[in-house]
Amino acid sequence: MRALESQSPAASGPTEGWRTLPLKDQAYEVIKHQIITCRFAPGEKLNEAQVAERLGLSRMPVHNALARLRLEGLVTIRPRKGIEVRPIDPEELLQIIDARTVNECRCAELAARQATEEELAAMANVLRRSETALARRDTEAMMLLDREFHDLIARASRSAVFFDILRNLHDRAVRFWFISLNEADHQVEVLEEHEDIYRTLAARDPPAAARAMARHIDAFRRNVLLLVGAAPG
Repeated sequence: MRALESQSPAASGPTEGWRTLPLKDQAYEVIKHQIITCRFAPGEKLNEAQVAERLGLSRMPVHNALARLRLEGLVTIRPRKGIEVRPIDPEELLQIIDARTVNECRCAELAARQATEEELAAMANVLRRSETALARRDTEAMMLLDREFHDLIARASRSAVFFDILRNLHDRAVRFWFISLNEADHQVEVLEEHEDIYRTLAARDPPAAARAMARHIDAFRRNVLLLVGAAPG
């Protein structure tokens, strides 16, 4: 495990307590984090043995992790051709955003009705931590806090199905998000959008929550498509 331990937690471990997970889950979390932060670049070819050596793991956990990431749409595995990190595809992004808009706006409506005071407090805490990350221009921390904020909303919907759907969509979209968050102005905009969403949830206003979420997702869509050179449409 020396290679994992030599990396900073932010660089290698995206989930709290990841070091206590079984090796196959550690490998999954770390490789996924390398992909979504573009340390394993879009289109990059991966070799199981080299990845295992780089991460200080045996090959079996890495093999299992890559198979799981294939099912989640983050890598492509082709017999006799190897493993490739899924390239950036604007058309795929549009499909992900369409799915997010339908599901996440409804999820926000439900959360506005059903979020507990503890969940709202947790969201407010994420926003305070986001202000600190923004002041440091810490893009990786902002990315992780964005995921935590949206996870909290999904959990507050009281729908395990929505949570699973949205977690997968976020994981598939987060590479685009990470690219866009390198723009300092966009980091400010994302925090402001999260604050708008939070206010509607705290006000227990489902229609306003859905509208705020829709604006947030559409801003993401326009920003990222401009960055990858596609017409917003």
